[in-house]
Amino acid sequence: MGDAEERYHKTFSISWDHLQKDCRALAWKLLDVRHDWSRIIAIARGGLAPAAIIARELNIRVVDTVCISSYTLRSQSDTVDILKRPDLADMDPKWLIIDDLVDTGRTAIEVRHMFPDIHFATVYAKPEGRPIVDTFITEFSQDTWILFPWDSYATTSFVAPIVDRIEGE
Repeated sequence: MGDAEERYHKTFSISWDHLQKDCRALAWKLLDVRHDWSRIIAIARGGLAPAAIIARELNIRVVDTVCISSYTLRSQSDTVDILKRPDLADMDPKWLIIDDLVDTGRTAIEVRHMFPDIHFATVYAKPEGRPIVDTFITEFSQDTWILFPWDSYATTSFVAPIVDRIEGE
């Protein structure tokens, strides 16, 4: 039995519409924290779509990325690789870190080390990672695989990225 089968016993599919509603709910919650957010640092790749929605809702025009690799399909790798980090000399409490999900917290811990004083928000959280983020909308059980809309044609099955399907030929 592989890592995914041992770790995840349930799957929950998120549609684009559901994601947009949850991101808007997160934006409302973030307005309760402060009204003058000035920059978003999106955790790529999962945080890109939520960051775009939240940037629109909060009228934030400056969006940067921190690019981290810690997942391969349904399993987490043993290492967290930082592929790109923004060059930010003076951090500001008006900045936000946005991601789609905090799962075990391994990626979130790395990001916290880089940006210890910036407000960290995710759309979804699981129990192991929840203490690392400041704000989230919905909590899922640790054994639930979240199937995001960019990972599927419909909301019921995983679809590999095009490049993976071409390389497999």
